[in-house]
Amino acid sequence: MLCELRVENLLLIERAELRLAPGLNVLTGETGAGKTVLAHALDLLLGGKARQGIVRPGAAEAYVEGVFDVGGEDVVLARRVTAEGRTRAYVDHRSATVAELRDRAESLIAFYGQHEHRRLTLASAQLEALDAFCGDAHRARLAAAAAAHTATREAEAALAALRDRAGSRDRELDLLVFELSEIEAAEPGEAEEVELAARRDRLRHADALRTAALSAAEALTPEEGGPSEAVGLLAPVDGLDGEIDGLAVRLRAALEELGDVAHDLRGLGESVEADPGALDAIEERLVVLDRLKRKHGGTIAAVLEHAETCRARRFELEGAEEAFEEATAALERATAERAKLAASLRKARTVAAPKLASAVRERLAGLAMEGATFDVVLSDREPGPAGADAVEFRIAPNPGVPEGALRDIASGGELSRVMLALMGVANASRGATLVFDEVDAGIGGHTARAVGERLRELAEGRQVVCITHLPQVASLAARHFSIAKDTSADTARTTVEQLGEGAVVGELVRMLGADGTDAAARKHAEELLRAA
Repeated sequence: MLCELRVENLLLIERAELRLAPGLNVLTGETGAGKTVLAHALDLLLGGKARQGIVRPGAAEAYVEGVFDVGGEDVVLARRVTAEGRTRAYVDHRSATVAELRDRAESLIAFYGQHEHRRLTLASAQLEALDAFCGDAHRARLAAAAAAHTATREAEAALAALRDRAGSRDRELDLLVFELSEIEAAEPGEAEEVELAARRDRLRHADALRTAALSAAEALTPEEGGPSEAVGLLAPVDGLDGEIDGLAVRLRAALEELGDVAHDLRGLGESVEADPGALDAIEERLVVLDRLKRKHGGTIAAVLEHAETCRARRFELEGAEEAFEEATAALERATAERAKLAASLRKARTVAAPKLASAVRERLAGLAMEGATFDVVLSDREPGPAGADAVEFRIAPNPGVPEGALRDIASGGELSRVMLALMGVANASRGATLVFDEVDAGIGGHTARAVGERLRELAEGRQVVCITHLPQVASLAARHFSIAKDTSADTARTTVEQLGEGAVVGELVRMLGADGTDAAARKHAEELLRAA
């Protein structure tokens, strides 16, 4: 229940504090006095967008606060709006996001604006009304159906993505197979490349290498007067001087090493032969390796790494067909589950529809629409989050008039009464404070009294706040607030006052279109209160 509503510097209201009662609370006032300012205040508490110019001229900010009694504990929701349009939200005196404020408020307030009854002409609103009538267990079915619809859409998107990629997948797979077969056919190796380069250089310079090696070997062959003669000249003094003996040893070792080098050079020179065929083969092989390096990273190591990447990607793409089959099966399962849950919703709605229609007809009779027909018609539509049903309310407001769609037949006043009838039977927004902003527009006379009775009936066991211009409705209130506008100052100012019993009579007289001296109007007002 909304216990207190505080408003500061909001449009024409400088400061107002309303202490509301259980049951039916009404707010009345002259047209243009600012009754809808309070509707704006409640909309802010519900997380609504702060429209431009909502802050009272000359004020730095507007402030709205609602204190709710929830199970014996206070819940405080608040909203600040600066003149520049910035807003801050609060839940229990702590900063909160607007989304957090909205989530908390939605369970506490159900707001029905001046044109809310017009929403009843929408197929979606009619479906919501029928679902509300289906009861608490139906909410679980709706949640499951919404989840199944989401799963089906996700499965459809996954399958569509696989289909979209099918063409590019085939092209990519062809390229991978080609590049991989080219690399695997070449069988490149890092060691091979080094060896081939060395062999190529030897074959390119075979003649020069042979001549140089043989000539060098010949030049190193020992001759008289060379190193061999020096060894012989030192032999007679062997053992006489340690230093000379050491040099002799070194000389003999050098002579032996020169012999080995000469032998190897001679062998190398004799082994080197020009082989144009072998050189061409090596050049061709190196061209193959160079081409692969240019295409795949610049080194044989990069080529080999690219081959591994191709193998992994090929495996992935070749598995795409299996993924496509799995995605198709997943979509079939999701679609079947959605259809099953939609059938469950249809069954519940089919049972509830005639009961809802009968209950609404009964309530319409009490709202000065005796003899009106009202039916709830179900039809098929494309599956969605709420199943595969379309709902149409059909009405004939007067006997003998052909029945038609509610959106085509009913007047504004009739729509208001249908909405009140639906709310009474569907027990919409159970537990929340219901706020009506001139939902009784377009109604008068005995019908107004009937509408007021329904509003008071809705207020049994809960709180209802109604902004109204009808004295018949206002007379039924448990608590009455009057809103007045003072234009004597430079800036107009709206005040809100809770009316005592005597002041209520005066306000009803005003609402009846009379002044305070009109005895007949006063008597009528007193009769309205006695009847209430």
